[in-house]
Amino acid sequence: MDKRIGSAIIIIQDDQSVSLVNKIISNHADLILGRQGIPLRDKGINIISLVIEGDTDEIGSLTGSIGRIKGVKVKSLLA
Repeated sequence: MDKRIGSAIIIIQDDQSVSLVNKIISNHADLILGRQGIPLRDKGINIISLVIEGDTDEIGSLTGSIGRIKGVKVKSLLA
């Protein structure tokens, strides 16, 4: 499959899920070109923005694993 570049935005609403999200991101480190984390303490959420490169199966594995975590939402966009 062809590799594609895109981004994924992860919104974490449950602080208990942060370590699991980070573990999954680490397991897919070969896909990550860049990462930015923004804690919005006044709103009670954390946002992680990823720039990713991989084939659709690899990216789907990353976002699917993250999306199954309680209190976490993820959306991706591929070019």
